[in-house]
Amino acid sequence: MKIIKLSAIDSTNSFLKEMATNSVVENFTVVVTDNQIKGRGQQGSVWESEVGKNLIFSVFVTFESLSVSDKKYLNYAVSLAIFEVLQQENIPRIAIKWPNDILSAKKKIGGILIENSLKGTKISSTVIGVGLNVNQTSFSSSLEKASSLKLSSNRTFDLEQLLIKMVVSLKSKILLLNAMAFESIETSYLNVLYKKNIPTMFKDSNDIVFMGIIRGISKDGKLQVELEDEIFKEFGIKEISFL
Repeated sequence: MKIIKLSAIDSTNSFLKEMATNSVVENFTVVVTDNQIKGRGQQGSVWESEVGKNLIFSVFVTFESLSVSDKKYLNYAVSLAIFEVLQQENIPRIAIKWPNDILSAKKKIGGILIENSLKGTKISSTVIGVGLNVNQTSFSSSLEKASSLKLSSNRTFDLEQLLIKMVVSLKSKILLLNAMAFESIETSYLNVLYKKNIPTMFKDSNDIVFMGIIRGISKDGKLQVELEDEIFKEFGIKEISFL
């Protein structure tokens, strides 16, 4: 794999996207940084990270025949790639919180940002950004639900070794995706989905609090929640939050 190391950058995703626009980029090219100044999460949220303590990287991946309508399986594959490495590292109580936050003991330790480039009805390439709290042990008061691998396991991690494991795992999952093993990928994802089939308190975008049970993911990637009287409702990103 080709790894580009940067001491500081606004955003590894933005850097890699611009690079792909202006030149031919090798498949699975990785950009990693010690300091991401303007880290981004889902729907414009901010990703904060202490310099040199965490794993912040982006990976460029090309596809030949992945349909836009199947993009949720890409999300599943990437989330599972990170999940499985952490599972192998014996990080306790790992789960994937929809759509692609990584939790340990109900606290967020990682997030994923996937930005696709389209060609007609196909995804021609994607830039996969991963932010993983690794050796950081203190967080600002606004991040009270944040944790790290070190806090969860009481171990210090080698960031370079962890990066290589993540990219190898990602390659493995992309192979499954290219083989269109969608059912297998979805089953694995749903098996580790946070709060699936457990009565849970939610809040919607209108600040209305309600009880529901996560039952699955719709064809277009929305969260399917069972409400009272066996009524099902689907929610997109930022339309629902956990309490």
